[in-house]
Amino acid sequence: MLSRIASALVPVLGRLSVSSEAAGPVAPGSIVAANHSSLADPGVVLAALHRLGTEPVVMATAGLWRVPVLGRVLRGGGHIPVHRGTARAAAALDLAAEALADGRVVLIYGEGGLPKHRDPRDAEPGAFRTGVARLAAASGAPVVPLGQCGARRLSSGSTAKQLAGFATAPLRRPALHVHLGTPLHLGGDIAEATAAAHRAVTAAWRTAEQRLPGAADDRPGRR
Repeated sequence: MLSRIASALVPVLGRLSVSSEAAGPVAPGSIVAANHSSLADPGVVLAALHRLGTEPVVMATAGLWRVPVLGRVLRGGGHIPVHRGTARAAAALDLAAEALADGRVVLIYGEGGLPKHRDPRDAEPGAFRTGVARLAAASGAPVVPLGQCGARRLSSGSTAKQLAGFATAPLRRPALHVHLGTPLHLGGDIAEATAAAHRAVTAAWRTAEQRLPGAADDRPGRR
């Protein structure tokens, strides 16, 4: 249901385009590792994957399960809460590995949080935590790097600016682009695998940035 909601809502808010280096849906039992730049980008990513015929299980901060209605949708879809900073955090990877073994696609954000800058400018992915590498090592699943660009044009900045961004998005309809790279198998060393995942997602993000109309205008030094 979450993917269907996103696929209906995102085209109202912006102009979404999608590209992929592999034809068809993401292969069952794959990990999709995405960059995280905005509160809006989970919806953008889900809408893009839905367009490709994929409805993933999402790993997301556990606080979302306490949000009325959204929490019910997350529980109903079998999505995975991540209790960051607690002893329960590791359990999320176990649940994700089970979902992969069942043939589900798992969506994980390698950075584990949002960037600190508040302007609508997109920037390359920040440093990755070890979750992607640890999940790949535990499951043996391939990792599909996903780069998204433009979601910060929907929502970024202070709470007031984010609300204003969502409210005006149907009139502005900013461009959004999601690019899926070639699947890769990560090695056993967690540090090296984390670096490899970061490089692949960064490459996918750069492709998304290049294919996003007007992205060059957001780069530092441009007016």
